[in-house]
Parts: sequence; C-alpha cells; structure tokens
Amino acid sequence: MMMGKMNARFRPLLAGAAMSMLVFSAAPSFAETPADTLVLAWAIDDTITLDPGESFEISPAEFIGNSYDMLVRLDIADTTKVKGGIAESWTVSDDGLTYTFKLKPGLKFASGNPITAEDVAWSFERVVKMDKSPAFILTQFGLTGENVAEKAKAAGENTFVFTVDKAYAPSFVLNCLTATVGAVVDKKLVLEHVAPVTPTDDYKFDNDFGNGWLKTGFAGSGPFKIRDWRANELLVLERNDNYYGDKPALARIIYRHVKESATQRLMLETGDIDVARNLEPGDLDAVSKNEKLATTSAPKGTVYYISLNQKNETLAKPEVRQAFKYLVDYDAIGSTLIKGIGEIRQTYQPKGVLGSLDEAPFKLDVAKAKELLEKAGLKDGFSVTMDVRSSQPVTGIAESIQQTVGQAGIKLEIIPGDGKQTLTKYRARNHDIYIGQWGMDYWDPNSNAETFTSNPDNKDDAATKTLAWRNSWDVPELTAQTKAALLERDNAKRAEMYQKLQKESLDTSPFVMIFQQTEVAGLRGNVKNYKLGPSFDSNFLAPVTK
Repeated sequence: MMMGKMNARFRPLLAGAAMSMLVFSAAPSFAETPADTLVLAWAIDDTITLDPGESFEISPAEFIGNSYDMLVRLDIADTTKVKGGIAESWTVSDDGLTYTFKLKPGLKFASGNPITAEDVAWSFERVVKMDKSPAFILTQFGLTGENVAEKAKAAGENTFVFTVDKAYAPSFVLNCLTATVGAVVDKKLVLEHVAPVTPTDDYKFDNDFGNGWLKTGFAGSGPFKIRDWRANELLVLERNDNYYGDKPALARIIYRHVKESATQRLMLETGDIDVARNLEPGDLDAVSKNEKLATTSAPKGTVYYISLNQKNETLAKPEVRQAFKYLVDYDAIGSTLIKGIGEIRQTYQPKGVLGSLDEAPFKLDVAKAKELLEKAGLKDGFSVTMDVRSSQPVTGIAESIQQTVGQAGIKLEIIPGDGKQTLTKYRARNHDIYIGQWGMDYWDPNSNAETFTSNPDNKDDAATKTLAWRNSWDVPELTAQTKAALLERDNAKRAEMYQKLQKESLDTSPFVMIFQQTEVAGLRGNVKNYKLGPSFDSNFLAPVTK
C-alpha cells in the first residue's frame, strides 16, 4: 500500500498495526483523534512483558486488566467485595479449604475458543510451574509444581475447584484471585506457541508454557484484545467482539509512551491525545483551568518509597536507616512535587485498606540525622548511589533527597535509567538505594504487609522475593507476625495486627515511605465515562465514550 502522499489527518482512520506505525511517532502528527479511538499519553517504559503469569509492573497491570478476565474481579463500587468475572457463583466448604467456582455458560476467548474450567486450571498450573515474580500470589496457598494439577482442577466443563492449604479468610483468597496473575488464558491458543526448554535446577519443566510468545502475544477474553506493543513507543488495544459483557463503546485504545508532563499537556491542548496520564502539579493546574479540558482523580493503592539495600554494610546500620527518615523534606515534597498527585504518607498501608495506620513521626531534622550517623561511626558521612527511574515526580524527589542528605555529609550519586533498567537492577539486589513505586497486588492488607514486612528466605535464590527480600532485610519475627495476621478471621483483631506491623516497620525498616499516589488524568472535553479505579488493573476503559 502506498502511503507517502496520504494526508496525515486521514491516517488515524486506518486500522491495526499499519495505522499505529504511521500515526504514533514521537512527534504529534494530527490535530484530532479518531472518533472511535481513545488515545492516551502515559509513561509505559516499565512494561517488560504482557504475560499475566509474569507481568508485575504498573502500566501492564492496566493493559491486562482490560484485556483478560479472571474468575472474580474487584467491585470498584464497594472495594470490600468482589464480583464475578468469568465465574457466575462460588462456594466455600465448611472447613474453609475448598473453593468451588461455577463458570458463566457459553463464554468465549477473543480467539473464539470456548472458555472452560480446564482453561482456568491450566492458567493456574502455568503460573505455578513458571514461578515468575507474581506466582507467590497463588503459591502462598500451598500450590507447587507437583500438586497444582490436583489442587486447582476442572470438575466438569464449567466447574473449577481450588483447594488451599489453610483456612484463610475467604475475602483474602478471593481478593488474591482478582490480581492479574489470576487471569485466565486460552489454553488451546497458548499451546500452539509453547517452546521447548532444557530443565535446570531452577526450572524443572521441559517447556516454557508459552511464556516467550505471551511476552508480546495475547490469549485473553476481556473487553479488549492486545493488538500491538512496541517497547517505549506504544500499545494498542482493540475491541473484543467475543466479550460476554457490555461491549466497549470505542473500537480501540492507543497508549503513546510520553514521559514529560509538559509534552502531555501540549498534546492534550492541541487534540493530539484524549487523555494525559502523567501530569505534574503545574500542568495539572493549567489543565483544570482550561474550559475545553477536564480532570479526574482517584486515590490509588500505590505508595512511593525509598529503600536501602541491607547488603550494603553502611546502610545496614540501624542508625543509618533511621537517619535517612529524618533527611527527607516531606513538607516541601508534599507542597510542590506531588501537589494534587499524591499525599505524604509514612506508613506502607494506603488509606482505605483494613488496618491502615495514620502516623507520621518523621520530619526533616538534619541535626537529629547527624547525631544518628555519629552514633553509627559515620560522623564524616559516606558515599552512596541511588537508582532512579527517569520520570517525574521521582526524579525531583531524588534531587530533593540528594540535597537534604548532603546537609548531613552523605554524598548521593543519582543513577538515572528507564523503568526496565532500574527494576531489573533492583530485583537482582544490585542497588544501594532505590526509589520505588509499589501498587497493591490485590485489595487486602496482606498485599503490602507481606512485601514490606515479610522475608521467608533471604538467600539470593529464594523462591519468594518480596520488597523486604529485594533489600536483604531478614526479619523472621515480622515475617511470623505477617503470616499470623493472614489467618485471623476477626477483622477487628486482624486490623490491630496490621497496625502493629506498621508501627514496628516505621522505626526499624530500610523503607523510607514518602507518599500515597493520587492518580490524575487530564481529559479532552468530549471524553465521557472515563474513571480511575483504586488499582491500575481496575482502570476500566470499556465504558468510555467520545
């Protein structure tokens, strides 16, 4: 097809990958987006894989949440509850160990293949056997590569039975199944793309369960299907006409990778995009004052933090950990860098979650920090590095901290990188200090408690790699408390246990909590029904119209 002389205004009307290649280059190329397409500008450089059995980052959670379905989904109208996804109903046995799900009849994947209980069972099996980062959300229920076929199995075409190892609070089990790792994949389709691998000590199986293909492929049943992804450039979702629920109002969704807030604002004002997702305080304020535009926001179960790797002998000193908590200018960060997009928070449980603790004992106190450093034998300070994703507001926060720790004699070198680079280094425990963003895997306090205050195995080859593990924080007592809270069925008592965990973490942990995110978006005036959910995988796009 010859495209060289085609007017740029007509290019967005072309469908599929050819359209995306032509239109979505780095520079704006048109003044109005297509009527059947929602175009969003968002920093999506943290996207490493689109396989729901492996993906564990922020932006792909939204892509997967809109393109795959799970047995149950979070009820965003009441986040204390879940509602059916592909499951029509479910029951829990009297002993609390067996969950039986009845699937909605007649459902199909985007491929046209029928959705059966066997697909659900195989989805569980591949997650457990691949054992990628999010697998612990399922394996924590006692699933292993050896027993998963028996513990998560089809009992008929439309009946799935899941057996857990302990009588957990049912809400906890169901909340875990709303996570993207619980996505049901099209077994027949994925098996067509399975690649052989050589079993190793770390990987016992002779195939990759389609992981290589699903890094960029798609095998879901959600309202949209993933059409195209190019790292650090764009991602395209297309309406799934086989979706069982209300069909999306728009034909496609296109995410353009744009990191700079000012660029996003300009593109929004000129009509090159419909939604801007990374607006900084100044640009957010300007958009809110523009009568042709609108804004929306929602508190997120996402917290930002600084973490100190305990493999670094200097950072492992208790006095150094505490000194860093007195070397953050919380007030300045709150009033400038995160104004309108976040709220200072010094505990790791987001507001609105069971047992969240509203305490903020730390403030910028250089004299106090110097006392602590002297007590640690570091009167003259020390040098250290910080890995930082090259996007706002984390870059601004890093620069602020570089300045304040410098007042106490700490020479901090900022190492910038994209989301993939910094995450890869962090997950390998090769950092000194890291600025992180953690979104809840499921709407339950265990999600954050487990990752911030539990580290069952601190060895480098551990199966469970929580944030505490990433920072080599070996805490057997807190790990035991976290497990105990998980089994408490009385909500009031459970809340008290989580508050206790947060109090202990405040003083002793290598985590300097900074703020809870308020997700914001700037919108063109013709965009309707665009709402942000409490989690990124609940930013549902099917209802959006233009």
